[in-house]
Amino acid sequence: MIVLESFILLTILCGFFGILFKENLLMKTISMDIMSTGIIAYYVLIASRDGFFSPIITEKIVSYADPVPQAVILTAIVIGFSTQALMLVALIKLAKNNPTLETKEIEKNNS
Repeated sequence: MIVLESFILLTILCGFFGILFKENLLMKTISMDIMSTGIIAYYVLIASRDGFFSPIITEKIVSYADPVPQAVILTAIVIGFSTQALMLVALIKLAKNNPTLETKEIEKNNS
C-alpha cells in the first residue's frame, strides 16, 4: 500500500512541477490532467480502504465500499474532462492568433 501511495504522490508531483516549469501551454494542460488523475487515484485509494464489497443488503453483515465517494469521484472525472476540453478549445483559439504556444512568446507578442 505504501508503494502505491508513493507512485500516486509521484504522479501528483510530476503534474504539479509540469504546471510550474513547462513553458508550452499545451504541456501545462497535459500536466494539469496528470495531476488531476493522481489526485483522483489517491482519493479512490483512500476511499477503498473501508471495504471491498458492493453495498448490497444480504443476511451476512460485511464491510462494504461506501458509494458516496464513488459518486464524488465520477463527478470529479466529468468536471476534469470538461475543464480540459475547455482549455484545449481556448488553446486552439489562441494558436490561431499566435505562431507558438510558448508563454514568453505570447506575452512578448501581446505587449
